[in-house]
Amino acid sequence: MKIIIVGTAFPYRGGLAAYNERLAREYVKQGHEVEILTFKLQYPAFLFPGNTQYSQELTPKDLKITRAINSVSPLNWRKVGLQIKAKAPDKVIFCYWMAFMAPCFGTIARYARSPKTKMIGLIHNMIPHEPTILDKLFPKYFVSAMDGFVAMADSVVADINSFDKKNKPKAVSPHPIYDHYGESLTKKEAAMKLGLYEQKPYILFFGFIRYYKGLDLLIEAFADERLRAFPVRLIVAGEFYENPQPYLEQIIDLKLEGLVELRTGFIPDSEVRNYFSVADLIAQPYRSATQSGVSQIAYHFEKPMLVTNVGGLAATVPDKKVGYVVEVEPKNIADALVDFYTNNRAEIMIENIKIEKQKFTWSHMTEAIDSLFK
Repeated sequence: MKIIIVGTAFPYRGGLAAYNERLAREYVKQGHEVEILTFKLQYPAFLFPGNTQYSQELTPKDLKITRAINSVSPLNWRKVGLQIKAKAPDKVIFCYWMAFMAPCFGTIARYARSPKTKMIGLIHNMIPHEPTILDKLFPKYFVSAMDGFVAMADSVVADINSFDKKNKPKAVSPHPIYDHYGESLTKKEAAMKLGLYEQKPYILFFGFIRYYKGLDLLIEAFADERLRAFPVRLIVAGEFYENPQPYLEQIIDLKLEGLVELRTGFIPDSEVRNYFSVADLIAQPYRSATQSGVSQIAYHFEKPMLVTNVGGLAATVPDKKVGYVVEVEPKNIADALVDFYTNNRAEIMIENIKIEKQKFTWSHMTEAIDSLFK
């Protein structure tokens, strides 16, 4: 088939770009003709909370990525839609994650429409973790332009249904494993690269930092005196997307300065494996969630996880098998961390992860999309 993926990709950075590129590679491997249409302008600079939107990695040589879309220009949306229509693809996959993109993607889909081409919404978040008025006004316009939808959690399907009055076809397939970060290093190798102590146990919080990610809950849990017995350290690896001062003050107030390692800049793809290889457990103390790309990196590196019982997290992290599912409360988080180290849970959890990770292949995702298409 001829497939066009519409969404963020190189030269833009981040998990969504990585997702779209990995999806494209899976389709190429299966013998399809694939092009990613990404942005000339993704966000106006004042709307982006990080330091830069752009990747420092090398240009992917194995993918066809075309920068074509201006997210704020209706004339451009019409032009791109007509260009897609002229290419006559079998399906166009719109990788949707926020209401800001709904007018752009919805208009492109309308101009790209033809009897031959199906429009499929691959939905990461229909309603974000921190909604605004845009999330009431814009999504319906995008939803009405699609022929069907693939989500990665049942909660996302429920959100889609709130905008879809025609009950269009929908499929659910879990977030696949992010397996493009290379092989694991030994803890010694990873610690050397990061300037950390090989002998210390480490818990990792990974990814950009916003209130809904619950880093403050993890820091509070980390002050539990029981954890001093091991003595475990916390690595915070990711860029602040909000004011860092409350977190820094919390660390000082709880006297955790020597126990929390802050690596709070954007972590490029080439360094991701260093952090996951040095860690014993990956903590995701989120207040809200749909699915998590961080869990799928943890699966790739075969690391036990701690997640909170929100959104679709519990569905991908079986409790006491590959990690812990806890309530959104510091005491519950601390109890799980203490159990992990006191009872040496790592070895059995890692063996279970090796089995469980087989559920999260990219071929399962393409099968879900293809079944919806058919």
